[in-house]
Amino acid sequence: MGRAASARAGRPVTLSVAFRQDFAELTLDIAFDVPTAGTTVLFGRSGCGKTSTLGAVAGLLRPADCRIEIDGTVLADTASGLFVAPERRRIGLVFQDARLFPHMTVEANLRYGLRRAPAGTIRFDDVVDLLGLAGLLARRPHTLSGGERQRVAIGRALLSQPRLLAMDEPLSNLDAERKAEVLPYLASLRHALDLPILYVTHSLDEVFRLADTLVLIDAGRVVEAGPASVLLSRADLPIARHDEAAAVLLARIVQHDPARQLTTLEAGGCRLLVPLQDAPPGTRVRARVPAREVILAAEAPHSISLHNVIQGTVRGVVEDRLRHAALVEVAIGDQGLLARVTPDAVARLALAPGTPVLALIKSMAIEVLPG
Repeated sequence: MGRAASARAGRPVTLSVAFRQDFAELTLDIAFDVPTAGTTVLFGRSGCGKTSTLGAVAGLLRPADCRIEIDGTVLADTASGLFVAPERRRIGLVFQDARLFPHMTVEANLRYGLRRAPAGTIRFDDVVDLLGLAGLLARRPHTLSGGERQRVAIGRALLSQPRLLAMDEPLSNLDAERKAEVLPYLASLRHALDLPILYVTHSLDEVFRLADTLVLIDAGRVVEAGPASVLLSRADLPIARHDEAAAVLLARIVQHDPARQLTTLEAGGCRLLVPLQDAPPGTRVRARVPAREVILAAEAPHSISLHNVIQGTVRGVVEDRLRHAALVEVAIGDQGLLARVTPDAVARLALAPGTPVLALIKSMAIEVLPG
């Protein structure tokens, strides 16, 4: 039974995590409840507690005080003395290093995941096709690139028929070219499999491309948890202060205009023009809009090269003293944008919550990602 069917049957479809653990230099006090549908990304700086949180969910860490539950199944509850062993939790693990068996072929490594797996719906041929592994099956790990090894590791974890796929910074050891090779496969998992994913990263690019739900962790505490598209447009969260801060709009392709080399997107009740896309109308996409690329105006400009002039309302203004800047959160329809402007611009435009404003965005500044 898929999660949608489970929900109709009245069963919970959430990942609920609450635990406390003291370490020498940090006390973790983690608590969040998120939907298991799609990919939940744990994001924060190195050493903030992301990997320990994943370890607690997987059973690799046994906190002094915890309760962990997935889709109605309790995996750990210190109050009642329950602790399900890691091998019985049915959580597929993918680490920073692939950890493949060097003496086995790719096919043998993949089939190792099937050895003790319960009956499930994830089939060998489907995984091979999904991860593009058909041409690698006869090879051994030492002949593979880093990206290829990670794809095999993901395939082996999937074939263990997990109830949840847990990935601990699987791209951190790869160079930019290999990351670009693997990311599309990770994105495709959200669509191809009815399988929740818990993903640890400190890379904003991976957040933009993969996160459906976002859990922000700082110094052993959860700062905020919720839909990624909502949290990424929040001016009051630490993530907005990153150089690469951007809003991610959930959108769909409306139409193409080959003569003008443009595609129209609909997002939050607004229309956006972006460079021509190679996907049919109706396709769901994500539109990444960097905060530094959003210009705010009180009146519509004339005779200007940019295509997108969007009506919105200021939801909040937060000072960014480190950059001598201000972060402005703008509501557009039922979604939001983030703009990084000068304090002088805030004063000149009298920007405050409730102020009508126009957001000006170059079509070339919008990155269209898989939906």
